Amino acid sequence: MQISNNKILITGGATGIGLGLTERFIAENNTVIICGRRESVLVEVANKFPSVITKVCDLSVEAERIALYEWIKKHHSDLNVLINNAGIQKWISVTDADFYENAKTEIQTNIEAPLHLTSLFMNLKSLTTVMNVTSGLAFSPFAKVPVYSATKAFFRSFTLSLRHLLKSKNIEVIEIIPPALNTDLGGVGLHDIHPSVSSFIESIFEQLIKGKKELTFGTSETRLNASIPDLKKSFDALHGN
Repeated sequence: MQISNNKILITGGATGIGLGLTERFIAENNTVIICGRRESVLVEVANKFPSVITKVCDLSVEAERIALYEWIKKHHSDLNVLINNAGIQKWISVTDADFYENAKTEIQTNIEAPLHLTSLFMNLKSLTTVMNVTSGLAFSPFAKVPVYSATKAFFRSFTLSLRHLLKSKNIEVIEIIPPALNTDLGGVGLHDIHPSVSSFIESIFEQLIKGKKELTFGTSETRLNASIPDLKKSFDALHGN
């Protein structure tokens, strides 16, 4: 994709990887729209980046996803890039009393929302690019985040099929595959030891400019290219087996 002169929707664009994408795409002369559940956080981003357009939306709710699309269609019908970035990560166990409720929330946000949005935004004639944010855990799960890992494996599989399905429409499908990064995903402080979002963003934009369709960084590159026995060794090592 061309990295400039786009109109882009970034779900979850006010924090973490989404905020990194927002900042960089604005710097590259794009019009950026971000959505999220918390208006106060969106306002903070808008104060820092006056050109950003914000929309409050809880993507776990079907009606709000439809309302978001209808708003885009009415006010930003020239939008050409959809970035399905929003996601939540819960450190849970199947033995927890509230496991199923937490799992449903992850599935709604990490699977139902991006699939629904992708289906809706196919109706925009201007759409040229879909970017999906998966995870290195799509290849080898981490048992402390079992549902998150599974949702990302699902989303990667869907992304591979989507790329094939949209060839005839000339819509480019790009997968962003982050490793663990220094964000608040899953909880404050859980990922402090991991690489910064800024270094990750710099790397994936270099790959975008080269025309790559699977954008990796650090351990996610290793996992993308690993053999099945290597992935099993990675899982065993991560879990002390």
